[in-house]
This record gives sequence, C-alpha cells and structure tokens, in this order.
Amino acid sequence: MTSNPEERLHARTLGSAGPRVVFVHGLFGQGKNWTTIAKGLAADHRVTLLDLPNHGHSPWTDRVDYADMAELVAAELGSFGEPATLVGHSMGGKVAMQLALRHPELLRALVVVDIAPVEYPISGGRTEDPDEEASPFAAYIAAMRALDLDRLRTREDADAALRAAVPSRMVRSFLLQSLVREGAGAAGGWRWRLNLELLERDLGELRGFPEPPPGAHYDGPVLWIAGANSHYVLPDDRARMEELFPNTRLVRVKKAGHWVHSEQPEVFLETVERFLERVED
Repeated sequence: MTSNPEERLHARTLGSAGPRVVFVHGLFGQGKNWTTIAKGLAADHRVTLLDLPNHGHSPWTDRVDYADMAELVAAELGSFGEPATLVGHSMGGKVAMQLALRHPELLRALVVVDIAPVEYPISGGRTEDPDEEASPFAAYIAAMRALDLDRLRTREDADAALRAAVPSRMVRSFLLQSLVREGAGAAGGWRWRLNLELLERDLGELRGFPEPPPGAHYDGPVLWIAGANSHYVLPDDRARMEELFPNTRLVRVKKAGHWVHSEQPEVFLETVERFLERVED
C-alpha cells in the first residue's frame, strides 16, 4: 500500500486562539502522543498535533526521507498564514530541524527534544558505557511484524507477545497505540497504523541527518530539551548544534531518558511554557 506523498498530513488542533504551536512525534509515534502537553498549552495557544507519514492517520509513502517529511510539515505550517513554534521529538526533531533550515520564515521558534543534528550509529544512542544496550528499534519492528494479526484476539495478547522484545511496559503501551481493530465481533480485524515494512527497510535513513543546503542556518530562538539519562545529545554535539542553530539554549531534564515528555511531563510542559513566554513577548 502506497499513498501519494503529496497528500496532506493528518492534523488535530486544540485551542481556538493564540499563537500557533505544532508538535511532531518520533519513530513509532503519532500526534496524539502529545495530547497531555497540548492540553496544557491550549488555553492560550492553537496547538496542532501532526501524524508524520507512515504513522497514525497520515498517508504511507514509498520511502523514508527527512527532506520529504520536512516539506509535508512545511505545507501545514504554510497554511496558517503566520509563523509557528515547531516542537519535534527524536525523528520528529530531525524533521523540525530540516524544516527550520529550509523554511525559516515559517517559524517563530524551534524546540528540539532529545536528538541532535548528526548521524547516529547503529547502536542508536551513543555512550562509552559497554553495558548499555544497542538501539532496540530494529527489535521492536521485528516483534511487531511477528505478531500474527489474523489470530490475535485481544490487545492483552499482543502486549504479552511483545514483552520479550519490549520489556518496558511504558514502551509497549506506546507501541500498541498504533495497533487498531476495525470492525465488530469475529469479523473485526487488527492492523498496524505503522508502515512497518518500510520503516524496517529504511531504518538506516532514520539514523542519518541529511546535509542541509549550503550555508543554511536558523537564527531564530531554539530550545533543546534533552533527558539527563539519555545519550542522544552529547557534549560533542554542541558545536554542530550551534553552527546550524546559533541561538540555542540547552536544558537537561533530570530523571528522564529519551522520552522526556512522557517521563517528566510536568517539567517538560513548564520548560516549554517558559520558552513560549519569552519568544512570544
């Protein structure tokens, strides 16, 4: 199944007035993963939650490409007629950075969550700790693809089947949000909203960060939020971050790993709110 990549991304907006804030999720996610944070901002902002291609309700494509994804998100921002603050986590953070470098006029500000503008090794996060596990993303995809959806009876059965490859209950719950049942009774069938075959094939592309246009940089305000227990943003990354995004402030959130906004939602929300107050004055 392949959809036209020119189709619009699925979007949901909370709030009816105020400055625009747009959230883009990471690998295996969908816009609704940001609902708690969005509700916290919606009293004073119009908050749009996007599903990236091959995720959620958005169209499937025939390749994974950060520049393509950035253009699709740019089309959404361009429809607003005013600049927005763009927030992106992990894969979505790379999409957001690519957009900022290509279409700076669409942004009021940028928030990047636990990812750097670099290529990541096959181990995923980077650390000198020999005991740290390699990136589990390939194992997650293999486990999801191994589920026999025709014989699957309940979501609890799916959870049990994923447990060996995905020991974290939080991560299993996150992945299973993309497993949906359509139809009622015995006729109802299960399917993944994730384009798992494509994501598995192009996982290497997702580890990369395409070279931006020559001389490109984004001079607007940038907030980098990293998990203190994560190895996705290292001190060695700071030079590249500041080369491309010279107006950057980095905040490390204690007791948080890669999924900062899920592990420390109150701290994350407060950090974003303070940033928005500053850039919207």
